[in-house]
Amino acid sequence: MQQTHQERSSVVSHDQQLALYKAMLLPRLIEEKMLILLRQGKISKWFSGIGQEAISVGVTMAANDDEYILPMHRNLGVFTTRDIPLWKLFAQWQGKADGFTKGRDRSFHFGSQEHKIIGMISHLGPQMGVADGIALAHKIRAEKKATIVFTGEGGTSEGDFHEALNIASVWQLPVMFCIENNGYGLSTPTSQQYACKDLADRAVGYGMESRIIDGNDVLQVYHQVRKLLEDIRENPRPVLLEFKTFRRRGHEEASGTAYVPDDLIAHWETLDPISRLEDQLLDQGMLTCMMIDDFTQEFKQHINDGLDTAFAKALPSSTIEQEINDVYAPYSFTASEPSNSITNIRLIDAIRDGLLESMRKFPDLVLMGQDIADYGGVFKITEAFLEEFGADRVRNTPICESAVVETGMGLSIAGMKAVVEMQFADFVSSGFNPIVNYLAKSHYRWSQPADVVIRMPCGAGVGAGPFHSQSNEAWFYTIPGLKIVYPAFPDDAKGLLQAAIEDPNPVLFFEHKALYRSVYGDVPQGSYKIELGKAKIINKGEALTVITYGACVHWVLEIIDKMHYDIDLVDLRCLQPLDYEAIETSVLKTGKVIVLCEDNLTGSVASDIAAWIGEHCFESLDAPVMRLGSIDTPIPFEKGLENQYLPKQKLEIAVKKLLEY
Repeated sequence: MQQTHQERSSVVSHDQQLALYKAMLLPRLIEEKMLILLRQGKISKWFSGIGQEAISVGVTMAANDDEYILPMHRNLGVFTTRDIPLWKLFAQWQGKADGFTKGRDRSFHFGSQEHKIIGMISHLGPQMGVADGIALAHKIRAEKKATIVFTGEGGTSEGDFHEALNIASVWQLPVMFCIENNGYGLSTPTSQQYACKDLADRAVGYGMESRIIDGNDVLQVYHQVRKLLEDIRENPRPVLLEFKTFRRRGHEEASGTAYVPDDLIAHWETLDPISRLEDQLLDQGMLTCMMIDDFTQEFKQHINDGLDTAFAKALPSSTIEQEINDVYAPYSFTASEPSNSITNIRLIDAIRDGLLESMRKFPDLVLMGQDIADYGGVFKITEAFLEEFGADRVRNTPICESAVVETGMGLSIAGMKAVVEMQFADFVSSGFNPIVNYLAKSHYRWSQPADVVIRMPCGAGVGAGPFHSQSNEAWFYTIPGLKIVYPAFPDDAKGLLQAAIEDPNPVLFFEHKALYRSVYGDVPQGSYKIELGKAKIINKGEALTVITYGACVHWVLEIIDKMHYDIDLVDLRCLQPLDYEAIETSVLKTGKVIVLCEDNLTGSVASDIAAWIGEHCFESLDAPVMRLGSIDTPIPFEKGLENQYLPKQKLEIAVKKLLEY
């Protein structure tokens, strides 16, 4: 049963009601000023939240200052209520160097750890799963904190929304999911977005409680949210809130509101949250017209001062080197000498050992993946991990790759580390967006590391067909901000995995399934690291260079053993960063080169490396650079067809042809 205004007023003190009024008035005045600046061409775009201030302000004031909030475009009140300096906000919107993103992103696409605000990206959905990760960190550390995340009614149709709610419910995470149901997704009315009566009803399907709140009544917002947050802190669980409100201006100002009936806008103007509280406070004698004028003049002066400061700030002045350096979080690799105690183990055992060493070294490291806990994963790499490290750190996940990757990002934001196991590398397509748009771009945009490793069991040769056999490293090779590791030997796999987990940047760690139990090697016991981005010369030769990685390294070794060819074999080990120095040194020595990959050739890593060699080593070449990869079809299941697909059978012919050139 909804409370009356009188009932809510009785539990919200007079001072708090006045504070809520002032907290709504400030973002309203900022917005009115921004609309003027937009018309003057002094900012490039604006997403108006006029008429929705009660939600941002009420929720933020109900939360504790040390609790993370993940807002959207129309949540200016979150930023102002958390006292972010106005001049810095304005500098951000003008693309100034002193903005939160150094001019690299716009509007509210930034975060501030100081203010515990994590801004959105344009893909809307990922922040829901990120909120899960932050809340998971709080729950693991028993911190009695809630995490608050916003979305619009349109965003609830995205898969990320449903995945995030499912994870939060299964793991009973202290997350408050706030839907601002403002009537329209750009121009699409809610009647064309979903068929249920209320979005709050969706909570039933996830086994979580929900509330419907009048989003234009700040006292109701503040009172109900405060009570819920107090309970969530003590009894961790997710709650879904649907705030009924309305978007009185366009999706962004250029869109206009021609598609909205005039009478509908007029109706919601009568429910303006600031006017409603203002009238109530005036009636009760808690506010006077003089006080309103004083607050307004004070805030306008504050806004103008902030604008003066922001306008005086410089536009970005950067160099290509600086831009590239900021793609990755700083990380200073320190070498660790491997033990003299050696064991001869399989590649799969080395990966398991690397994970064990890292779990023991980093108590804040969390493993997540399908079936990795009691079952030990489909390849049994994490078997018995649950007994040693516990269910908090070794977590079975629902089948929702996107939200699991996002949860890893949330753990990183909260100061923890995450390793996510894709059951098969092929399934990463279901988690593609947060990897390439959130993890990869996070540090470049606002200096937030994405301390997440994604393990990728990959590769053909095991008769697993089109959906379990891909070597899909090229999907990510073109994305700045990701590191890509692809070892061929057990000792490399163990040392590189430990280095990848220590590195605060996102790393895709490819593990060839066909090598798991077929390749043995001498591996140092205990902990050690191998620096990412350093290739390894597996066989020294003078006549021909073969540059490759993964299972292909073993194909070349078979030919060398069989034919005794004079081959300089370069095992890249890492594709990003790529060891161009090792590539150039070998090519200059031999003058002939094959670049080999298991992936299909079109758009492959091999093609890119071949182009680089042609550009930088052309005068030292004694023959055209030869590329060798799989054919341009999906990977077939039947063994004969799979062999035909792979380039292995063509390798010896290519080597002989190039040697004789």
